[in-house]
Amino acid sequence: MRGVGTARYGWGLWSIALLLIGLVIACGSARAEDETSPPPALQSAIPQPEQPQPEQPQPEQPPQNEKPQEKKDEGTNPAQTAAGKTKDVTLQAAEATKNVGEAALVKARDRESGWFVGVYVEKDRPLVSMAAPQRREIYLQQTLTTPGAYLKRMFAAGIDQVRGVPWQWDDGWGGYGERFASREGQFIAANSLAALGNAALKYEPRYDQCRCRGFWPRTRHAIMRNFLTYNRSEQDLRPQWALYGGSFGGGMISAAWKPHPRNAFAEGGRAMAEQGGFGALLNLFIEFSTDINHKMGAKRR
Repeated sequence: MRGVGTARYGWGLWSIALLLIGLVIACGSARAEDETSPPPALQSAIPQPEQPQPEQPQPEQPPQNEKPQEKKDEGTNPAQTAAGKTKDVTLQAAEATKNVGEAALVKARDRESGWFVGVYVEKDRPLVSMAAPQRREIYLQQTLTTPGAYLKRMFAAGIDQVRGVPWQWDDGWGGYGERFASREGQFIAANSLAALGNAALKYEPRYDQCRCRGFWPRTRHAIMRNFLTYNRSEQDLRPQWALYGGSFGGGMISAAWKPHPRNAFAEGGRAMAEQGGFGALLNLFIEFSTDINHKMGAKRR
């Protein structure tokens, strides 16, 4: 009985010791967990790193949305772009060629009238007072350097030939040559005196086309401008003192080579009368020369 009691007592001590050891191990592991993980309150206070959100796939666009892109691609086709530019350049070149042709035709018509009538101011251009070099250039063009200066003298000499004046000169080519030379010398003298007088008075030596409309207003302007001209303001009208004074002087000078008997004053008066008649006719031709050219151009087209 003693041995059994001793054995039981011994097993009881071992059981108690094992139980105490198990409790110590359990308390140690629980304490370790408390130290490594904070309490729930502290866990909520500590900021947690954001978790990346998975990307959502975009829904595919319906096929009709791709049509504008296709059109855009078609519009930016290099071949079509080059063809369009070539077409534009061709049209521009054709238009430029047309404009050059029209300008050449107009210039040719202006030359046809300008070389005969001399220098004048068109109705769409302003009158500007001239300096001495410009006056000298106009004098040379009206007197010596244009075909019209000689053709008009040839026409006047032809009239003298038909009339037989002066009667001392024959009716053949020799007489016509003398009459032409006489007319040319008289004109050079008259135009030189007129140019000097206009330069001294600052008068306008050119004819200006009327800025009015209608046949009779333009005709009145052409006749009036044969007797009146503008002063240096290019607005105020003054009598053509220099023009008719030059005509009178040229007529008197021509008496020096014409056959006798001749009266210098009579020749001067006759020259002034001729200026009144032929000058008005010349102004009328200049006034309506643009209309004549347009009619001629319409027939050519």
